[in-house]
Amino acid sequence: MSNLRIFDILHHQLATQPLEAAFARREDKKSWTQYSTEQIIQLANELSTGLLNLGVQKGDKIAFISTTNRPEWHILDIASLQIGLINVPIYPTISSSEYEYILKHADAKYVFVSDKLLYRKLKPVLPNLPEFKAIYSFDEVDGISNWKELLRSPADIATIQSIKDGISENDIATIIYTSGTTGNSKGVMLSHKNIMSNVLDCVQMVPIQKQDKTLSFLPLCHVFERILNYAYMYAGASVYFADGLETIAINLADVKPKYFASVPRLMEKIYEGIFRKARQLPPLKRKLFYWSVNKAQNTPIDGSASALQKFKLAIADKLVLSKWRSALGGEVKAIICGSAPLQPNLAIVFINAGIPVLEGYGLTETSPVLTVNPFKKYGIKAGSVGITLPSVQLRIAEDGEILAKAPNVMLGYYKDEKSTQESFTEDGWLKTGDIGHFTPDNYLVITDRKKELFKTSGGKYVAPAVIENKLKESPYIEQVAVVGDGRKFVSALIVPNFELLENWCLKNNIPYESGKAAIELPAVKKMFLEIVQKININFSKVEQIKKIALLENEWTVDGGELTATMKIKRKAIKDKYQTTINGFYE
Repeated sequence: MSNLRIFDILHHQLATQPLEAAFARREDKKSWTQYSTEQIIQLANELSTGLLNLGVQKGDKIAFISTTNRPEWHILDIASLQIGLINVPIYPTISSSEYEYILKHADAKYVFVSDKLLYRKLKPVLPNLPEFKAIYSFDEVDGISNWKELLRSPADIATIQSIKDGISENDIATIIYTSGTTGNSKGVMLSHKNIMSNVLDCVQMVPIQKQDKTLSFLPLCHVFERILNYAYMYAGASVYFADGLETIAINLADVKPKYFASVPRLMEKIYEGIFRKARQLPPLKRKLFYWSVNKAQNTPIDGSASALQKFKLAIADKLVLSKWRSALGGEVKAIICGSAPLQPNLAIVFINAGIPVLEGYGLTETSPVLTVNPFKKYGIKAGSVGITLPSVQLRIAEDGEILAKAPNVMLGYYKDEKSTQESFTEDGWLKTGDIGHFTPDNYLVITDRKKELFKTSGGKYVAPAVIENKLKESPYIEQVAVVGDGRKFVSALIVPNFELLENWCLKNNIPYESGKAAIELPAVKKMFLEIVQKININFSKVEQIKKIALLENEWTVDGGELTATMKIKRKAIKDKYQTTINGFYE
């Protein structure tokens, strides 16, 4: 592929490995509807013709918003890109005001939504969009046109081919708006070459085989899931779209995928779910479960395990760990994990359970992958984000910031030349905003976000993410935010794992009426302080947590405390709990 364009991927698949089930989705929630490679190309061509009949021109913007991943998303993606349109994928969970800002800023002319709930959310802001022309839906929705209405004309192959011939790999393919943790989202402009260079790198690093089955459920509006789907498609693997996060367990058992992508928060949820079931086992089986998990936690993954450790792990696998693989469908070769730091002990447990976790690192601005743990025996290093991709160059600045130069680095921010210039060094390296270092064997370790580092009133810098990740190793801590910017010491806001907390209370003959009541109990507060004190020994005096507050409500995307990729919004949490934080220092 000398001219690297996204819409050529399906034609590459057709030439090298045409599939009967290139895409599949349970459209009736029962049986899987399959789309062949040839059928997808045909639908994309018909849709391109329908879009051209609307009068769209090369460079026009169209927005996609879908609550679930589905074949229509990729069909629309291909159809729009091959006629020179720029697509703008948007998260389904943001507010109406955020929709208005993004759609207006992006100059979107057409909007495609998955369902009536999204249409209701968007309807009030549509009159405020100066460039807006029409909205279409994937599902049947009263009051608006369905996307299938654009499929009524025969595909105009000659016109489509003529437009495709004029599209360069350097043309903008998509504008992806960042999560907006520190203000209004910025529109990251990515070219066909940006994305395709990353696809080809990922295919080299992850040995996806022809006709492998994969499961897609992380939002396609996030470049991480999108790039992996492109990689699956390029390698000739089938992409099965999950019904949603709530049905992943069912879909995993049904599809039996070789690969799927995850984020650390979801990995934590899977792990918690395993333990939830274990607590219901009879005493002997429960004891065997905990023994097996202990072996998985404490057996080295770097090849240095003793013969005795390997023997015990084999027993643990026979008794317990093999059942974890079965719960994920029984055929998983690897889980590809990114978006936020993964607890090292969690990675070790899954790897020793025969479920390799390939943790990687990247940014929307880098299309997105920069590094990944290699898929080879003893190649995974827990606590690192792996080695650089073949096309990527990384270096560490004097202040510890990771700098990147690669063909997958963005063109810039849409309508924001100032931010674009500020994001690069004078010699053209992208400032990632992350602090890190390389190990002697060239594995990258991320220590924190540069913008999230804060300084105590004593002038000492603190990296909150490192402390938070260590705290989350306790099963009793569900979520945590470390605070102390400009203060004399470090404190923490903690959301307990209330299910485990209830069990702990019952075991210790402490009445448990509700989570809200439990976090006020002196014994509970003492227990959490002891957890924190044990973890404090891992850190310098200035980094050690002096005070904590237990919170009754879990942080969520809808609640505004998490981004759509499950990262905590520090400013939102700080604002929401300002009174509590002030109380630490009074």
